[in-house]
Amino acid sequence: MVLELYNVGLVVVGVALFGVAVLPRFVSDRAISLPIFFVGFGMLVFGLPIGLPPPDPLEQGTTTEHLAELGVIVALMGVGLKIDRVPGLRAWASTWRLLAITMPLSIAGATLLGRWIGLVVPTAVLLGACIAPTDPVLASEVQVGGPGMGSEDERMTEAAGGEDEVRFALTSEAGLNDGLAFPFTNLAIAIALVGVAPGNWLGEWLLVDVGYRIVVGVVVGIVLGYPTARLVFATEPDTPVAESVRGLEAIAGTLLVYGATELVSGYGFIGVFVAALMVRHYERTHDYNRSLHEVSEFAEQVMMALVMLFFGGAIVGGLLEPLTLEAIAAAVAIVFLVRPLAGLVGFLGFDRDPAERATIAFFGVRGIGSFYYLAHGLNEGAFPDADLLWATVGAVVLISIVVHGITATPAVRWLEARAE
Repeated sequence: MVLELYNVGLVVVGVALFGVAVLPRFVSDRAISLPIFFVGFGMLVFGLPIGLPPPDPLEQGTTTEHLAELGVIVALMGVGLKIDRVPGLRAWASTWRLLAITMPLSIAGATLLGRWIGLVVPTAVLLGACIAPTDPVLASEVQVGGPGMGSEDERMTEAAGGEDEVRFALTSEAGLNDGLAFPFTNLAIAIALVGVAPGNWLGEWLLVDVGYRIVVGVVVGIVLGYPTARLVFATEPDTPVAESVRGLEAIAGTLLVYGATELVSGYGFIGVFVAALMVRHYERTHDYNRSLHEVSEFAEQVMMALVMLFFGGAIVGGLLEPLTLEAIAAAVAIVFLVRPLAGLVGFLGFDRDPAERATIAFFGVRGIGSFYYLAHGLNEGAFPDADLLWATVGAVVLISIVVHGITATPAVRWLEARAE
């Protein structure tokens, strides 16, 4: 029986990987995204009477955390490797607004909705933290493409005023807020462990979780990113074996930087993204940037397919059954009200076209990062109503996948036509 389940599992994973390879040829220019297919496929195969037990993120919390964790760090490396815009206060103004204004407002709004549906304070705060990160994979249609190659492309990009602001803002936000959601998750854990009343834990949270770990993540990303970049671009692959592993440094660097940052108690998500930016901007016009990007993008698409496959299976297994009418309303409000309104507030006074600002505000896609933070929080602390929390977060991600997946391509085309 175990062997049969193993073989069935191989077939399911094989079909999913075929989907990763083949589906982009048919849906890349249509108003539908790949995650929708994989969630539907997961619901189909785990719903069939073939003996596959549906995943249960509550029972398999550690596995869920590590699978989502791997998906996020691979995606963060890919995001960092494809951003052409050089980091800076003015150049990244849209990013800082999304992180400093929109993200805290989104967390506060989701936390209030969590209290409204009956969650206790720490569980509601964890809900807010879970919906904070925008997903670096699930809305590739509204993110920047691969790195610009060659001096001609660089000149064309600069002549056009840099990367498209909508794509850049959503991509850079996804790269950084996946790490910056950690302090809020740790805040929820601290409240669950010691209570709401501020005490010594509040100062420790501000000093360690907000200060030290963010700084360490940035520093380790820089310190390891520079030698990684030097090693990557030191020589050209000129043998068949070297060519066969071209671009694999992207995955190696992801694991190395993440592990090293976590070992010194920094935020590995931030470390990976910063290191990827270091690699990207070390040799901006080098052709090898494309190889690094292609390998990292392949890895993130594989991880996306697997996570969405299991998400579909969890839905069939009853993940959303604890939902109440209030929780459904809260999930809808998070997608259609909380993030868009917080985004619009964040861009007040920002000198960009109103249509661009509205698009950035709307496309706060939730996905794998939300699964990671929820699983991590539940593994670290005791939170009442964990089943309702998983159901609510699952509903938010499902709504986001469907709504943003269907509207992303038309929205981008509309903006492009408007610009022309």
